[in-house]
Amino acid sequence: MQGFRAKCRVGVLIVLCIWISLAALYGLLKPVSNGCVMTYMYPTYIPISTPTHLASPKYGLFLYHEGWKKIDFDDHLKKLSGVPVLFIPGNGGSYKQVRSLAAESHRAYQGGPLEHAFYQEASLTPEEGGLDMDVAGFSLANQYASMLDWFAVDLEGEHSAMDGRILEEHTEYVVYAIHRILDQYKESYDARVREGAANSGPLPKSVILVGHSMGGFVARAAIVHPHLRKSAVETVLTLSSPHQSPPVALQPSLGHYFAHVNQEWRKGYEVQSSRMGNHISDPSLSHVIVISISGGFNDYQVRSKLESLDGIVPPTHGFTISSTGMKNVWLSMEHQVILWCNQLVVQVSHTLLSLIDPKTNQPFPGTQRRVAIFAKMLRSGIPQSFNWMRSQPFQQSMHVPFQDKLDNSGSQVHSLSACPNTFHWSNDGLERDLYIQTTTVSVLAMDGRRRWLDIEKLGSNGKSHFILVTNLAPCSGVRLHLWPEKGKSTLNLPASKRVVEVTSKMVHIPSGPAPRQIEPGGQTEQAPPSAVFQLRPEDMHGFRFLTISVAPRPTVSGRPPPAASMAVGQFFNPEEGETEFSPRALLLSTYSQKDIMLKEDHPLAFNMSFSISLGLLPVTLSLKTAGCGIKNSGLPVEEARSMENTRLCKLRCFPPVALAWDTTSGLHVVPNLYGETIVVDSSPALWSSAQGSEKTTLLLLVDPHCSYKASVAVSSSAAASRFLLLYCSQIVGFCIAVIFFALMRQAHAWELDLPIPSMITAVESNLRMPLPFLLLAAVPILISLLLSLLTSQLFPPVASFITVSIICYLFANGCIIIVILISQLVFYVAAVVHVFIKTRWQLWEGNFRFTFFHWFINLSSSIFSFKVVRALRANPLLVTALVAITLVCFVHPALGLFILLFSHALCCHNALCGFFTASFRSHARRKELIDYINEGNGGVEQFQLKDEGELNQSVPLDESYSSSPNSAKSFSDTQLEIFHHRHGILILHLLAALMFVPSLVAWFQRIGMGQSFPWLLDSALCVGVIFHGICDSKPEFNPLLFPFPVIPGFQEVRRSHIYLFAGLYSYLSGLALAPYRVFYAMAAIGLISFTFKIIERRSREKGEAYVSSRKHSHRH
Repeated sequence: MQGFRAKCRVGVLIVLCIWISLAALYGLLKPVSNGCVMTYMYPTYIPISTPTHLASPKYGLFLYHEGWKKIDFDDHLKKLSGVPVLFIPGNGGSYKQVRSLAAESHRAYQGGPLEHAFYQEASLTPEEGGLDMDVAGFSLANQYASMLDWFAVDLEGEHSAMDGRILEEHTEYVVYAIHRILDQYKESYDARVREGAANSGPLPKSVILVGHSMGGFVARAAIVHPHLRKSAVETVLTLSSPHQSPPVALQPSLGHYFAHVNQEWRKGYEVQSSRMGNHISDPSLSHVIVISISGGFNDYQVRSKLESLDGIVPPTHGFTISSTGMKNVWLSMEHQVILWCNQLVVQVSHTLLSLIDPKTNQPFPGTQRRVAIFAKMLRSGIPQSFNWMRSQPFQQSMHVPFQDKLDNSGSQVHSLSACPNTFHWSNDGLERDLYIQTTTVSVLAMDGRRRWLDIEKLGSNGKSHFILVTNLAPCSGVRLHLWPEKGKSTLNLPASKRVVEVTSKMVHIPSGPAPRQIEPGGQTEQAPPSAVFQLRPEDMHGFRFLTISVAPRPTVSGRPPPAASMAVGQFFNPEEGETEFSPRALLLSTYSQKDIMLKEDHPLAFNMSFSISLGLLPVTLSLKTAGCGIKNSGLPVEEARSMENTRLCKLRCFPPVALAWDTTSGLHVVPNLYGETIVVDSSPALWSSAQGSEKTTLLLLVDPHCSYKASVAVSSSAAASRFLLLYCSQIVGFCIAVIFFALMRQAHAWELDLPIPSMITAVESNLRMPLPFLLLAAVPILISLLLSLLTSQLFPPVASFITVSIICYLFANGCIIIVILISQLVFYVAAVVHVFIKTRWQLWEGNFRFTFFHWFINLSSSIFSFKVVRALRANPLLVTALVAITLVCFVHPALGLFILLFSHALCCHNALCGFFTASFRSHARRKELIDYINEGNGGVEQFQLKDEGELNQSVPLDESYSSSPNSAKSFSDTQLEIFHHRHGILILHLLAALMFVPSLVAWFQRIGMGQSFPWLLDSALCVGVIFHGICDSKPEFNPLLFPFPVIPGFQEVRRSHIYLFAGLYSYLSGLALAPYRVFYAMAAIGLISFTFKIIERRSREKGEAYVSSRKHSHRH
């Protein structure tokens, strides 16, 4: 590598790579506050007997029992009569992780359903079949019909995310466990019948599967397993489980198994028809639903994009929801926390219990009914898109029939979902009416008054939208109505002209901590809002007034008064509160924050649009109160002066709330927003990303009575950590592509009869602008876009996709450069030490102190004289190939690749030692020659004749390190070229071996537990990698040279062309988040090399020259 600019390019990449890595490490190691409450239990695990001839002896099946009393296991098994649920642990998980879900399910069954709230509830979307669902007859039971019997499989804590063979074995055992559970119910039923016990209902025909992490994928794999009984599983719930691909798809068999299972699921939902188009049968998976719950942005191990069911399960049979958007949860949680987070566990437990039909004591048979229950229990009423504020969204209550009832004024109320009669307010319970003359209305207490808002007057001047935030509960605390005319009875009017109660349009949002009192008996801070109510112009069309009726303050004897009540409503224009952050503004905010001033009487709802997704560039959004219009606080002057402005304004203004929408992970709610780093678990700029995923929309709800200073700044550490989490798989594929491109550069130099450049020089030359870099970095991206068009796939956002892909490619170059420099430093140090020791050994060889070492060397020489040893030493590549292939096929692929790496390392070391030895001798010979000439003993010819026969590595003065193609190279130059060539192949195969290291870790864990042979796919691909390392071990051999007359002007395919194609394929594999596919390219090169090696040998035997060689050779 020569030139200042080249060194600058390499230096900048190294600094950039190290900075991103350190910043990401800092961001990932920061403690995460998830806000979860612990779950407590009294667990007992009852083993279920499994015949050894039917199941793997190393796995087990257990039944969970909640309670501190000691029980008889056999007697407890006889009483099995609930609904079976099987828990499948994930990577390295334990069967005891079922305890939180099982304990809360037991408590939920004992305590009954959750208290019903009268907020707007979620329903099915039109894509999910919501238009066909009869919501009128759909309601949850007031009491659970049957309890859940929780089973769990003991998979010995094996790392199923690291090895495809383990994943397949887990699937086979889960299939057996499902059958064993159903058989156990039959055995328990028969035992009760023999003892004369009363019949406890029908036997279960299916098992509900709940899987965590890789256990969720195992559950889906078990359903499409050919040995599973028909209809044995109809409901699957997964927690933080990858569905699209493995979290880091490094092993070929693991990626292949994922692709196979997903393909079987796609086929399972296809209607079976004949060639003539006649219907044969329903889809084989038409009875199965799948619900995927993701942990959100705090789950570093599995991203929400991988947990999506898009393209695998149709919307009518399942959906994906983030824990940040789950009703009564609203939290992002780490990968393991999702198993014990009490808020989520309670909601899941009640959801599963709601699936049971009271008539049959078994889960509802209809798929649409079960999906609707999951949607109603898990989803919040907040729409999953910002279109909620701008255009007509899907009406989630459109199927609820209108109900007519008398209002407190005698008018007939035409209600979407009327409040129950227990919350009926009479005129006697309300104080006098208030008539609001301003666009903003406030409620500071439960004063029992009704506020009238003139829609025609207040909603003019473009302020046609109305929004209300409050902490008052619907029906019991506040009710809202739309009136065609004020106070007029509408009994005789048609339904469209009557008073409409719209209280049910209030949606629940998480509230922050309860308000605090400044001092005992003093003023109380404003309560955080817990509900949002919004009306669009089309909702208010045909009505003149909107009323907000607040209930009288309830009094409970002996208890303190309730916390401060609040409600703030406003007619506003959505366009007035729009703020857009361009990519340039976001990038500049990394160094200096961007400030926005919100003056008093600002819009209550602010739409903040970020051009770069907050999943890639998280921002720290802070709000500081600048003023709140309080002239007289009611406090003493001295105290008012000393009190901070922010603290004072909390007495009047409610805490801000942020709602972020993302196309991948859904809804994120941030209550009490005064200074938070806002992150959404999106996956922008990927090949599979949809349009709009590169942006994030944030709705900020702030009190219009206060003025704020909003500051936006990008968090560098959070951005770096998100970058590596999102694109780690892509970067791995790009790293292999970078090595292939460097090998292409080396092969091209050999084909042009030029010196083989070092790996660091080859990588740097591929970064030169414009042609090498644009050709290697941009062309694969354009190919991927073309493939998206041809295959009718989702077309990614072009600008962000190209930009982020090139950044990932540059980062991969930086990583490879660091690996090359480190490995090269190790080889140089080892070679220098070796040559130094060897030189000193020759000086000490005659010393009597080394007699023992001479004896040892003589003994070694006698051993090496055996014919077998001599044969092995004469064919080191053959020995390496045999040992490596044996380990790959019968033990583990990583071990065979390590043998290949040892061979590469040994060759590199020998070549570098030869280079240094020849260089030192050449330097010494030059010095001797100069001294010889200075002494007047003759010229160069006499000096060479003098020492002829002593050293055959003499280097004439006029024949130094020439790199001309027509000149003979010195021995040292040739050894250096061999090192450069073998070093490149070593780096490639080093990454290949590292990709199998996770699988090797899982293999070591299973030692002594009944090992099985590696997958045939892994072994076959690694054998191809070994062929590549053996057949291309020397740069003189150029097997990849054959005519290709199909393309004009492209008469032959050389080794450089093959490396180029392999690099492009690896690049595309990285874009597809499938880095394991690079093994296909490596194996293909190895197979081609092996084939042409055989052809070349046969050609030599026939005396034919099949391949070309370099014009020159080295001089000894």
